[in-house]
Order: sequence, then C-alpha cells, then structure tokens
Amino acid sequence: QVLSLPIVVIVHGNQDNNAKATVLWDNAFSDIDRVPFVVAERVPWEKMCDTLNLKFMAEVQTTKGLLKEHYFFLAQKIFNDHSASLEDFQSRSVSWAQFNKEILPGRGFTFWQWFDGVLDLTKRCLKSYWSDRLIIGFISKQYVCKLLSTEPDGTFLLRFSDSEIGGVTIAHVIRGKDGSSQVENIQPFSAKDLSIRSLGDRIRDLGQLRNLYPNTPKDQAFGSHYNSEWVGAD
Repeated sequence: QVLSLPIVVIVHGNQDNNAKATVLWDNAFSDIDRVPFVVAERVPWEKMCDTLNLKFMAEVQTTKGLLKEHYFFLAQKIFNDHSASLEDFQSRSVSWAQFNKEILPGRGFTFWQWFDGVLDLTKRCLKSYWSDRLIIGFISKQYVCKLLSTEPDGTFLLRFSDSEIGGVTIAHVIRGKDGSSQVENIQPFSAKDLSIRSLGDRIRDLGQLRNLYPNTPKDQAFGSHYNSEWVGAD
C-alpha cells in the first residue's frame, strides 16, 4: 500500500488559503502509519514553531529562519495571551481551530491567513531584506513602542502589520524639543505598493528616518537595496 502526500481539491481560488493550511497541518502532524485522513486535533506549540520555521524558510527561500523572539510574538498572537512567558508557551499545545478556524481578536482573519500573507509578501518583495536581517517583522506594536520610546529621534524598525494581511510597516520615533517621544507607524505597504517602488527606495525617501534600530545609519543598512537609477538622480 502506497499513500501519496495529502492533496486538497478546491473549486474556487478563495479556498486556496484554507487548502494550504490543511495540507501543511496534515504534512507536519500526521503519523506515517495512521488511518487515512486521521490527524491530531492539537499539537505541541514547539512542533508548531518548527513547522512554521521550515515553511517560512522554504517558501521565502532563505537560510535565515525565525528567532526565539519571533516565536514568542507568534505564541502571543495565536493564544491571545500577553501575560505568559516564553517558557509558559513551550509547554502548551495549539489546536487546528486556533491555527485556521478562529478569527483573531479584533480582526477579520485567522492566524494562518495572517501568517500566509506574511509569507507571500516576504517571498515576493522582502526576501533580501529579511535575509540581511533588516526586518524584525514579528513584533507587536506595543513592544515596538517600548523599544523605540527611549531611542534618538528618527530611529526606526520594520514590522509586519497586525491589522492587514500581507503588509509591512515602518515604526519610528519622533522626539520633541522637550525630550518627549512619540512612536508613529506608517501606513502598511502591500506587495502592490512595493512592486511600484521598493522598500529600500521608500525608506530612502523618508527624511524622518535616520537610524535602523538600534543604531545603524539607514544608508549603511539599506544602501545596497537602493535603486541605482534613483541614487544617480540626486
């Protein structure tokens, strides 16, 4: 008896995302000698982390995988828990419903729909930036404010949008003359936006951006990603 890898038949393109989630879950978590179509309803979070990392690296075609702090953010997102520690999450299990059925709080999409959007955006527009570790990406808006609020004016970082599927945003700090600070998030860029003008050139355009967090001048960090035609036009 020979079993094929799992396949899903769809009748419309809008089912593609759910089909990919089904295949990923089945590939990653089913037993080789299982009864056909039987797969675990819950899996250890640590196994999910390994699966997401392998999927990310394979899809984006990068050697730079997810980091410990990325897993922590993803755990907070999928479990809707911002009080647990990294160690607490490591002992938990995650369900299929949490992965691809339950809508994230305050959003109109599931965890997988959001993560798949990040995959698609990174694969299409951000591969080189990710591979150069210029994008933190998986980090909450609240933690970004904590990081940037004590930094010099114009310090910025890049994170994947929480509110939109397939968006990357720039968070930067504005420091007033009185020493007060305000962290602003620029409207997320989609793959369509970045196909019109690259992320590197958009960062170059924004004069308020000075140093990539923690302290790398933006031209040093992103200079190799600037369009040479635009550089020559200055």
